Amino acid sequence: MRTSLVVTVIGDDRPGIVEQLSDQILAAGGNWEESRMARLAGKFAGLLRVSVDAERADALASQLTMLDQGGLTVVAKRSAEAEPAAFRTFALDLVGSDHPGIIRDIARVLAQRGVNIEELDTEVTSAPMSGETLFRARARLGLPAAVTVDEVRRILEAIAADLLVDLTFDESSQEAGGE
Repeated sequence: MRTSLVVTVIGDDRPGIVEQLSDQILAAGGNWEESRMARLAGKFAGLLRVSVDAERADALASQLTMLDQGGLTVVAKRSAEAEPAAFRTFALDLVGSDHPGIIRDIARVLAQRGVNIEELDTEVTSAPMSGETLFRARARLGLPAAVTVDEVRRILEAIAADLLVDLTFDESSQEAGGE
C-alpha cells in the first residue's frame, strides 16, 4: 500500500537542491507527485507531495530531514488520506495598490463563511505606466455546499473598495469534489 508524505524545504538558494531531494525520493522507491517551489528573497522554499510504499515512508522522511546537514530545513509528514469533502472551486484574481492587510482582510471574510483557500499565489510588481507598487494575488477557493459563488462574490466586492483592489472571478474553474 502506498502513502503520501508532504514535505517542506527551505534553505539558502543554490543549484542542486531539487536534485538532492529527488535522489532521496527515488532511492526510497518514492514518486514525486506534485510540488510548488520558488526562490524568495535569496531562499529556496518548496512544498511537495511524494508517494511511497507505506513501510518505507518513515525511512524516507528520516532521510529527507537529514538534508538539514547541507543547510536545508526539511520537514516530512505523512498525510491523512481522508475522503475529500463535497466542495466547489473557483478562481479569484485580485490586483490593487500594495499595502499591509490585504490578504488578512480577504482571508478573514472567507474563513468566516467556511471558504477554504486551497492555493494562493501573490506578488508585488510595478505598474507599467505609473510605476506604482501593485499587489497581485490569484487564489483557488473551495466553497462548502452551504455557500454560493454569488455570496462569496458579494462579500468580497463589499470590501474591495476599502482595500483599493479590483477582483475578477473565474467560475469556469468550478468543479465538484467527491461525496
